[in-house]
Amino acid sequence: MGLKTAICTISSQSHWFKARALFESLNDKTGADFYCLITDANSQHFQDDRMQVMFIDDFSSSVSVSLRNRYKGNKLRWAHKPILLSYLLNQGYDAVIYVDNDICFFSSPDFLFDLLKDKSILLSPHFYPASPLKNQIWLEANFKTGLYNAGFVGVSSKALNAMDWWASSCNYTMKKSYSRGLFDDQKYLDLFPVLFDDVEILKHRGCNVAGWNIDSSPRTIDEMGHIRIHASWPLVFVHFNYYTMQCILDGRDALLIPCWNIYHAMLVKYNPSYHFKKELKPIYHFLRAYRDYALFRFNRLFD
Repeated sequence: MGLKTAICTISSQSHWFKARALFESLNDKTGADFYCLITDANSQHFQDDRMQVMFIDDFSSSVSVSLRNRYKGNKLRWAHKPILLSYLLNQGYDAVIYVDNDICFFSSPDFLFDLLKDKSILLSPHFYPASPLKNQIWLEANFKTGLYNAGFVGVSSKALNAMDWWASSCNYTMKKSYSRGLFDDQKYLDLFPVLFDDVEILKHRGCNVAGWNIDSSPRTIDEMGHIRIHASWPLVFVHFNYYTMQCILDGRDALLIPCWNIYHAMLVKYNPSYHFKKELKPIYHFLRAYRDYALFRFNRLFD
């Protein structure tokens, strides 16, 4: 008997079109069920035959209620990842994968579910550059923002205790604080392999391809014209956050331009007024990056 599987995401009303693009990219690549949690609406006008749409009021646990009282916007969305994953596991799914709604799949994720037959959790490393000899700011980013990217987490029924712990940790605090070792919901993932058993660190370089791993996961084109990562790994999914889009469009990650064109066409299909320039280098991202680099250079003066 095959596994009962699901793929889920969490979205706001304004990014509903991205959730629809995500699940279109998966539609012919897996038999998993699709779920989308909308955190800032409770209306049935969010309809898509490919997925089951859920709303924040569908969750009545004390932790979910506490999160709603404490957080809004992104923090509320991020903090509900373990809540949603636990809910679906308790609905009888054998394996569930959470992905951010700005991800697009280019091949089947079903091999990830196969890994979850024996594992409790799948974690996706950022694969930031880690050289101590050059661009050391990337080396240190591993310890500031986390080893694993919270835009992808896979779980099996053995992960329920871990999801409870993650939800409680998010309820404790959702802050970005390098001095305290905190980075919203993401930095908590670093403790999963320490606290829980059967945690798999996903080394497939074709998963979670993004702007932050251009150097550590080089892209090439094979003789058939297919994109390969590290010359051997097939491309599975790309994480199209603002930084990835910036790197593709300014030429640093030019081999992913065909992937961007496919993804962009889906975004425009579901949101005809969408324009990517609104997402490129928002001023707060620029200021935060400048601040982090300035602090990095200042601290190096005292080494």
